Amino acid sequence: MIAHLFKDDNMYVTQNNYNLSMFYTFLYPLSAYYSYFNVFKYLSVRSIGALLTALCIGLFIGDKFISFLKHKQQNGQPIRLYVTESHLSKTGTPTMGGLLILLSTIISVILWCDLANAFVLLSIFVLISFGAIGAYDDWIKISTGCPNGLKSRLKFAMQVILSLIVGFIVSKLTPSELYLSITIPFFKNFVIYLGFLYFVWSILVITGSSNAVNLTDGLDGLAIMPAIYVAGSFAFISYLVGHTQFSNYLYIHYIPKAGELTVLLAALVGGSLGFLWFNAPPAKIFMGDTGSLAIGAVLGSTAMITHHELVLCIVGGLFVVEAISVIIQVLVFKVGNGRRVFLMAPIHHHFEKKGWPESTITIRFWILSVVLAIIGLSTLKFR
Repeated sequence: MIAHLFKDDNMYVTQNNYNLSMFYTFLYPLSAYYSYFNVFKYLSVRSIGALLTALCIGLFIGDKFISFLKHKQQNGQPIRLYVTESHLSKTGTPTMGGLLILLSTIISVILWCDLANAFVLLSIFVLISFGAIGAYDDWIKISTGCPNGLKSRLKFAMQVILSLIVGFIVSKLTPSELYLSITIPFFKNFVIYLGFLYFVWSILVITGSSNAVNLTDGLDGLAIMPAIYVAGSFAFISYLVGHTQFSNYLYIHYIPKAGELTVLLAALVGGSLGFLWFNAPPAKIFMGDTGSLAIGAVLGSTAMITHHELVLCIVGGLFVVEAISVIIQVLVFKVGNGRRVFLMAPIHHHFEKKGWPESTITIRFWILSVVLAIIGLSTLKFR
């Protein structure tokens, strides 16, 4: 009975659905001689394998990678002068640590994911393209010694173009009943058709998610742990929407082949945990825009693929609050003749200015992220 429940076209591979993952290709044929090699056809096993592989890669190469970045960057990431004095002690810490996350994640994806899956290929494209924008931004900061980096308009324009490309591809891969539409949490089969505005929506979701994670990345470990919670939550959501019986039971729309994103997101969780090992206070390396833009974008694109964009706003609520705090601060400052709502934005700096220790802010924000993840996942059942 249990085996039948978990039997799904996204969880095992048939002759009509050939899997191009490295481990499946080379190890699954051995199941003809040794039955335990059958495990490589299951989505759950490949997800665990992807997580552990990415984690081990990150831990194994982490120290050497940090030494390499220190040698290349000399002075490390430039520190903004208007932040609290505690940040000045971080001068010289290398940045572009997102490369460690992307490298370990992509290697793990190649080993464990079905590379014939269009959603997986699209997610890899998102990771690499947004990571490239972030890396270029980080490199400008390092080479010039200026914390401003890439011009904001150019950076935003590149993100918008990529978001439109992703939104267009997602619309073509989406089932007909969800074409150019969004779903609403807490309601069964409630779909809103956006038409042309769907592409504006893709910009808001993907570019917004990318920049929100980037804004949160201001303290040691602050952004990466909530990103892990969100990636883990959407790995679970991807699993459910890609499973016919679970999606029918929960009254959520079935997205064929979306279940394979579970493996990719599990790899991202593993790569992020490997990075956190070195980013935990006091950080030996910073994620930089290389990691934050890429992670935020792939979370946004996953939300669009699974049609759970509004759930992303709940699960990733911490990122939303950080972004909104900046928007409020800028608007009030411009309209109110220099008035400020917060002592400093994003909001984690506000609490720093109030005297909260950095570790206190980080851990409390992590707790809030866990609560928001639970609330977001609960929307899957309460419909």
